[in-house]
This record gives sequence, structure tokens and C-alpha cells, in this order.
Amino acid sequence: MAKGKDARVKVILECTSCVRKSVHVNKESRGISRYITQKNRHNTPSRLELRKFCPSCCKHTIHGEIKK
Repeated sequence: MAKGKDARVKVILECTSCVRKSVHVNKESRGISRYITQKNRHNTPSRLELRKFCPSCCKHTIHGEIKK
């Protein structure tokens, strides 16, 4: 099977409230909560958003999918 045809893809989830607080965000900056998970491309073609724990904010916040 070709790599581009896989149904399950890895995605990165990033805390949306931490991104709003910092003006200039570097991809490798610390203090922003990120999770790596998988999603099924056929079932969820839109961007994934989950409530996860953010250690920077010390509470559960919405983590949205970002580009790699």
C-alpha cells in the first residue's frame, strides 16, 4: 500500500489558549502543550479538536490540530 493512501495519519494537537497568550511562538518553544495522536482521515476529514490537560495552564483546555 502506498504511503499517501493510508487511512490513519499522525497529527499534532496544540493548546489553543497557550498560543493566544504568546505573541511570537516558535515551533520548538517550551511552555506550549502538545500531544501526538492518530486520526482516521476518512472518518474525520476536518481538523481535530480535543479537550486535553495543559501543564502550562494547569487545567483542561481545547487542543487543536496543527500542521507539521
